[in-house]
Amino acid sequence: MAQASEAGRSGAARWGVVLVLAAAQFIMVLDTTVMNVSITNVVADLDTTVSKLQLAITAYTLVMAAFMLTGGKMGDILGRRRAFGIGLVVYGIGSLTTALSPNIEVLLIGWSLVEGIGATLVIPAIAALIAGNYEGKGRAMAYGIIGGIAAAGAAAGPLIGGWVTTAASWRWVFAGETVVIVLILPLLRIIKDLPRPEQRPRIDLVGMLLSAAGMALVVLGILQSSTWGAVKPRNPPEVNGHELTPLGFSPVPFVVLGGLVVLGLFAIWERRLEARGGEPLLKVAMLRIEQLRSGLVMLGFQQLVIAGMLFVLPLYLQVVLGNDALETGIKILPLSIAMFVLALSGPKLAERVPVRRIVQMGLALALAAAVVLLATVDAELNETGFAVGMALFGAGVGLVVSQLGNVIMSSVGPDDTSEAGGLQGTAQNLGASLGTALIGAILLAGLVGSFQRDVEDNPALPVSVQQQLRAATEQGIEFVPSAQVEQIVTDAGLPPQQVDAVVTAYEDAQILALKAAMGAAAIVVLLALWFSRRLPAGRLGERAPPEAAPGPAAA
Repeated sequence: MAQASEAGRSGAARWGVVLVLAAAQFIMVLDTTVMNVSITNVVADLDTTVSKLQLAITAYTLVMAAFMLTGGKMGDILGRRRAFGIGLVVYGIGSLTTALSPNIEVLLIGWSLVEGIGATLVIPAIAALIAGNYEGKGRAMAYGIIGGIAAAGAAAGPLIGGWVTTAASWRWVFAGETVVIVLILPLLRIIKDLPRPEQRPRIDLVGMLLSAAGMALVVLGILQSSTWGAVKPRNPPEVNGHELTPLGFSPVPFVVLGGLVVLGLFAIWERRLEARGGEPLLKVAMLRIEQLRSGLVMLGFQQLVIAGMLFVLPLYLQVVLGNDALETGIKILPLSIAMFVLALSGPKLAERVPVRRIVQMGLALALAAAVVLLATVDAELNETGFAVGMALFGAGVGLVVSQLGNVIMSSVGPDDTSEAGGLQGTAQNLGASLGTALIGAILLAGLVGSFQRDVEDNPALPVSVQQQLRAATEQGIEFVPSAQVEQIVTDAGLPPQQVDAVVTAYEDAQILALKAAMGAAAIVVLLALWFSRRLPAGRLGERAPPEAAPGPAAA
């Protein structure tokens, strides 16, 4: 095999490869964090709503999750380096389209669809090219660098996005990504490509459609739970003028269950295709590898918590407290610094401490952060408590981020790196998509429930007004500044005393909804701590155990 060896290359050449790959990783991660911190600006610029932007953010990560396995297979067909380059070009076209978006529909096409498709080629290729260009401790360090850069992108995104959005426009960030991609493309020649399989792989179209449809249904159901109702129907979709309420319930449980059934059919199809000697999109047997499976599960949990918190926190800082995008980035800075430092320190720590213990330490810090934030989030910012919570969360996530890439990729042999990279990207983006959908749905559902209860318990509001407000909010409420609510109820003709009562109820409901969303994130961290028992108990060796991988052991 023509796998690149570190021994014959200079230090500059060796680390030039990972820097090129890291630059691509950085802009992939930067996107979502920039969009999160610029929520209010994007909503105003495109004349849209928070819930529609939540849909765009969810769709972006969902497209990546749905087609990541296909992107990994395309790497086998085209060659990993070529797939990496083509993916960058597609991503750049999407970034430019996003920068020029006149409305939310074009943003959905440019960002959620085109950029998402480009990323499905780039992300699995990054994982595979690292495995092919580095060995042993060098590989662990390279994955640590990629994890650190990913953390830096997630962490620096709020600051970069906040500064650019406040000084100019959020659009310049996406235009800048296009420029960075143009600069990266000529440097691809320094990357040693992996050998292609002797027999040209083929795309499993049935498997691709089943996996994409299954994941889309699960995420769609969770995303729409705040609109349609989780169990009891609230504002269900209509078909030919008839509300879709199966057996009197919200469609949400049926959509989610349908998605799980489709994913089950995907697994059955893949097994049968492989048994017939075909080329499945996923070798289902790989999921029996304990180290790989535990790494993927933990990666999904990690991304769910990060995406959920980075969706909620900017809403608190901007919508509730009135901070602009730059102020938001500055307040999230402790998270950024702690995440970056711990993500880069993690690989060195792993030389002395077992991976499982490092991940559990990180999750414990993230749980402590959630408790601190729950205690400090209020109508007035507790700056010290909030900064401590941000630092703890960043440190915890940084430790977890630093380990999981190497856990996943060292569990398989060189012949399976593309597939493992595709699984890694799928878990990462499915987790992020579920995080934005689930935590966002809890936030919006909590806002409606808390507001309605506060209104009904308020003696300053006549029963007739209470009934009108309940009817008006049955289909959901947008998460907006309280001044906008004040204007709406004033225009509706309510007297000043009742206006104040409604606005107070809405402000209190916002805080309770934020706490509910953060509490849900804390529960996910607890679940992750439970599942972390499956991670490797010892330090990862330079070679995967022979029985762990379907192909040759990863060096």
